[in-house]
Amino acid sequence: MFFFASLTWNFGLGMTWLAVPLYAYSQGLSNAEIGALFAAPVLAQAPLNLVGGAYTDRIGGRRIMLGSCWATVAAGAWFSFAQGFWMLLLGQLALILSRAAFWPATWAMASELPGTRGVQLGRLNAVTNTGQILGTALCGFSLAVLGFKATFAILSLIGLVSFIAGLGTHPGPAREPRATGVLAGFWPLLRHRIIQYSVLCAYLSALPFSLSISFFPLLLTSFGYAEESSGLLLALRAVGSIGASLFVSRFVRSGPQTLWPVICGVIVAASIGFLPAWNHVVPIAVCLFLVGAGSAAMTLYFQITISEASRPEERGSALALGGLGWSLSHFSTPLIMGVVADRYGLVPGFYVLGALALACALAIAWARRWAFRAA
Repeated sequence: MFFFASLTWNFGLGMTWLAVPLYAYSQGLSNAEIGALFAAPVLAQAPLNLVGGAYTDRIGGRRIMLGSCWATVAAGAWFSFAQGFWMLLLGQLALILSRAAFWPATWAMASELPGTRGVQLGRLNAVTNTGQILGTALCGFSLAVLGFKATFAILSLIGLVSFIAGLGTHPGPAREPRATGVLAGFWPLLRHRIIQYSVLCAYLSALPFSLSISFFPLLLTSFGYAEESSGLLLALRAVGSIGASLFVSRFVRSGPQTLWPVICGVIVAASIGFLPAWNHVVPIAVCLFLVGAGSAAMTLYFQITISEASRPEERGSALALGGLGWSLSHFSTPLIMGVVADRYGLVPGFYVLGALALACALAIAWARRWAFRAA
């Protein structure tokens, strides 16, 4: 039931990638406002990520996962009648709360499953992206046939289904009670060079996701694709992620010798930079597939790296610290993209983000030996 709960929750998440930016666009929000709509709530995600990771270590990931499902239910109900920037922003905050709790909790739970850690994390990532691809693809048809209000009502229903599935998930191993404060365990981890290095890897792995929930749909709309076509094309990013998660998980290795993060970073950078170069379905589909595959392999790399560098009793906190890279990416990417798109247009914005991804890949190439030298 653990994997089914993750599947349904991520189905709802995939729906929001298409529904929320198009809903904001339909209300007349500018590119900068849409960027701020996705960037501003991430200021709350970073501390919430840490709290979620700390409480995962204290009370187990199952309870945290169940609470995040109710946040999705609340977000869908709110969006169904939200009007204007500030009401949409409150709905985004509910989604941020759900993501900040769900991800570190399920990462920690998957790392404790029987079997090879990389394979189990790969399966989780594959299930995650399967849910996202189904949610994104079917959301396009739902918007075309039922409209925004009914689609957000379906989102609430999906959150409820994921909660019911989560009730059947087995609790993790018992936790030893801690006498220290909830966040006290982060300080030793913050000084760990491998954790610091993993934050950079997480930043790059989340960059395509940040664009998926904000400006990928707008680019496709500006190219003339309808909601159904946009949903299917965006789903190819998740298809690439599923393929990488299932077939690459056995081969991803950590350590200073592997070139996995550098290769993945270059693939992500090239895919983002070339995505708007041709307004044709074939190159767009190829770029979306490759950006999904590269980011998924990078995600798996930083998850394995952090899991191997941390003890079981601190793994939730360690993965939450790695998740700070995701939070930073979710904040900076739509903000940069929104400003550049308003001033110069969407296409130059993708070129700028591609250059940023390439700079991150080069930084990872330099930092990996520095990080593991101190391990």
